[in-house]
Amino acid sequence: MPKHLDNPPASASLTVAAMGVVYGDIGTSPLYALRECFHESHGLSVTADNVLGILSLIVWSLVLVVTMKYLLFVMKADNDGEGGMLALMALSQRSHPVNLRKGLSLVVSLGLVGVAFLYSDGIITPAISVLSAVEGLTLATDVFTPYVLPVTIGLVALLFAIQHRGSGKLGSIFGPIMLVWFAALALLGLHSVIQTPGVLLAANPLYAAGFLIHHAGIGFLVLGSVFLVLTGAEALYADMGHFGRRPIQVGWFAVALPALLLQYFGQGALLMRNPAALANPFYLLAPEWMLYPLIALATLATIIASQAMLSGAFSLTLQAVQLGYLPPLRITHTSAEQHGQIYFTLLNWLMFVGTVGLILSFGSSTNLAAAYGIAVSGSMIITTLLMYRVTRHHLGWSAPPAVMAVGVFLCIDLAFFLANAQKIPHGGWFPLLLGAAIFTVMSTWARGRAIVAEHLRVQFPPLRQFVTDVLSKVECRTAGRAVFLSQQPDITPPALLQNVRHNKTLHEYVYVLTVRTEHVPFVPAGAPLEITPIQEQLFQVVARCGFMETPDIPRVLTQLATHGHALPVQDTTFFLSRITFLATPKPGMAIWREKLFVVLSRNTQRASSYFHLPSEQVVEIGLVLEI
Repeated sequence: MPKHLDNPPASASLTVAAMGVVYGDIGTSPLYALRECFHESHGLSVTADNVLGILSLIVWSLVLVVTMKYLLFVMKADNDGEGGMLALMALSQRSHPVNLRKGLSLVVSLGLVGVAFLYSDGIITPAISVLSAVEGLTLATDVFTPYVLPVTIGLVALLFAIQHRGSGKLGSIFGPIMLVWFAALALLGLHSVIQTPGVLLAANPLYAAGFLIHHAGIGFLVLGSVFLVLTGAEALYADMGHFGRRPIQVGWFAVALPALLLQYFGQGALLMRNPAALANPFYLLAPEWMLYPLIALATLATIIASQAMLSGAFSLTLQAVQLGYLPPLRITHTSAEQHGQIYFTLLNWLMFVGTVGLILSFGSSTNLAAAYGIAVSGSMIITTLLMYRVTRHHLGWSAPPAVMAVGVFLCIDLAFFLANAQKIPHGGWFPLLLGAAIFTVMSTWARGRAIVAEHLRVQFPPLRQFVTDVLSKVECRTAGRAVFLSQQPDITPPALLQNVRHNKTLHEYVYVLTVRTEHVPFVPAGAPLEITPIQEQLFQVVARCGFMETPDIPRVLTQLATHGHALPVQDTTFFLSRITFLATPKPGMAIWREKLFVVLSRNTQRASSYFHLPSEQVVEIGLVLEI
């Protein structure tokens, strides 16, 4: 989204649309969050004091983390309107360019760990949210108990199966459904609060402090369950580019926050009246006649929340590919009008396998809650750490206020992370293991690309030198136009060198084209190209694209025409270098990582498809390179 749209007017329609995407995850937390705070492992009895203490922790967690940190602090750090972990990492690198040939910097390493955690969150969210909604069926009768897992898996399979169609048609109804969901949360909670108004005392932060002091160690562990009310907070920042800051803020203060507070207060009031309602305080808030409609509404809400996480994972993957942290994967654009609607087949089904595996392995939302939280709290810490550099070098804050703001939020984040760390033996190991695997893949690909770039720089001559020493001696020039794609504009493309070496000829007009990904989400349409004459009828061209865009060479050729260089796509031959890598015991990376890089490179999307080139006009010249 262009910079001038980063803060659009908070129109009602835009705010409603944001409700269907941004607040799905955090809006479905009432299904299980308060119940898990009284998990039997904590040994807490359902007394009025304990209910008020835990509710106070929930209220002030929502205020301090969601409202103060994300809505009012982190969302100031927009990367030309975009938010999210990779956008934040790219923003923090603007004033400190990274040279991957020297290894991964601390900023890049932190960002990749955060991204790995977010992928873990994207797999756990559909599992726990849909499962917690379907479990409401067991309250009506035990007959449904054997069918909870099959029904959940069926709904999850349907969700993943329709991803290739895109979310555009469904997106128009997501917002209204979530408005109905939040209205139901608010009304059910308000009805219960009216019966037990004393529950509102939990708004006093002294109850939270008193609970932590009185229960000491157990109170700290309870924070790991309290944290469940915050899952989805990262989505507020990540989706800023889709809706802008103002609609997200208005949606929070006008709809989501009041509804969530009323719902949690309502569940607390119910527990104060009837401790046995702990079995499922959300569904037991509703009258008996409303149970089935509420289960249906909750299921829709959790599917919407899961859809938002999947769309976020696809968007995150596009950014990672463009920034060079994941290999090019086969991408499908599911909408001709909306550029951001994309689909990755391989990623979709890998996440499906992971989600179903979690459902079958853990068996219930209560068991899954043990795996939830560690990844989200870890990504929140990384967001806070990256914010320090952004506040200093992008927002222009002096050191004292930057240290104070980051320090306060970091203390809160660390408290939640350490509280969630006790879940590691009981399921928290899963997001850590998955996160470590994803980080290994991303860091290996980034480091491998840097090593390959260095090998090419050593083995292939500078473009100007090659032109002077070799091309000037080429006597035969073939009629027509040729475009040689090059990763580095100042280095001779392997395809160009091999073509001249073996064919002893060159096209009449030659363009060496490099597409450079910038650390901004979008490059304005019609952004100037860098066109440098190297020799008569031979030009070096550098085009730029943002990390939220996919390279489109035909569009670049159209821009070239406006600069006096007519290159009709149908009359142009495109030369690509297809490099086959061999893992060898050389300095740079461990041999096992080199082998992983080779496997990844063999499963990338073909360059012709990635750059939207007509396959019948593409010539690929192979090269074997030892790394």
